[in-house]
Amino acid sequence: MPQHAHTFTVSTQGKGLYEITDAVQRWAEGQGAGIGLLTLYCRHTSASLLISENAARAVRTDLEAFFERIAPEAPGRYTHDDEGPDDMPAHLRAALTATSLSIPLVDGRLVLGTWQGVYLFEHRRAPHRREVVAHLLAA
Repeated sequence: MPQHAHTFTVSTQGKGLYEITDAVQRWAEGQGAGIGLLTLYCRHTSASLLISENAARAVRTDLEAFFERIAPEAPGRYTHDDEGPDDMPAHLRAALTATSLSIPLVDGRLVLGTWQGVYLFEHRRAPHRREVVAHLLAA
């Protein structure tokens, strides 16, 4: 079985959901595989991956607000604050989401639902350069 790998670099401007669907789809299509399984892996402990609605911006706004409520920045609340007050909340948010995703590839295209998009979820306030590793196992 042929295998392909690639590392995507995502530049973030702080907290939020950054859609990477088009870049991932273009790369997967370019591998010439008809059928396979794509694994995406986020190489960070304060960012994660998410498949979510990509048509209505309000969904992203609500997701971001939800995570602000369940893992708030609150000085004195957490023991771990080595990199500032957003450090431990970022780790909590990453632990509650996913560091890897598996997406089937059929007829050379990712099998995503009509309104599904792939996102890097940045949990830190400062801009970062994040890496997402793609591994495509093709039949």
